[in-house]
Amino acid sequence: MCTRKSRRWWRRETWVSLTLEGFEKKVEVNGREYTVKVLGWSAELEESESGKLLLRIKIAADVGGVLCDYTITYGRYGKNKALGYTTAKADPDGREADAERFSALIKALTGKEPKIRRMKDGSIIMECSRAHLEGFKRYAELADVVEKWLEETGR
Repeated sequence: MCTRKSRRWWRRETWVSLTLEGFEKKVEVNGREYTVKVLGWSAELEESESGKLLLRIKIAADVGGVLCDYTITYGRYGKNKALGYTTAKADPDGREADAERFSALIKALTGKEPKIRRMKDGSIIMECSRAHLEGFKRYAELADVVEKWLEETGR
């Protein structure tokens, strides 16, 4: 029988088995199929103006034939919840289409769609949860930075 500690070790080894290099996947969002190809990425820790430690994950991808650059900024909010936010851009074909492409990208990478918030001023904010962050940890290129951020910001 496995102990709890050994299961974590095994789980950690399987989580870091994926790579963003050459990543390509087809996903369906709102009844439409998208082909997602990751072209570039980065993850870095940054201190905000208020002194909070933030995690910025930048992903460049071809989503359904449109080149997209997204920056997801994770911070600790409320009762230490890890949440990441980004906003939809109006170019090239509107915020709704950009939000749908972002959903396709995140679903392809993590298996879950992000929460989409439509604001009264017309802007659209996309929210990624801790579950998405755990999905990002599966990729070798992002795992170390995400783990470091979680350790440094955990309370």
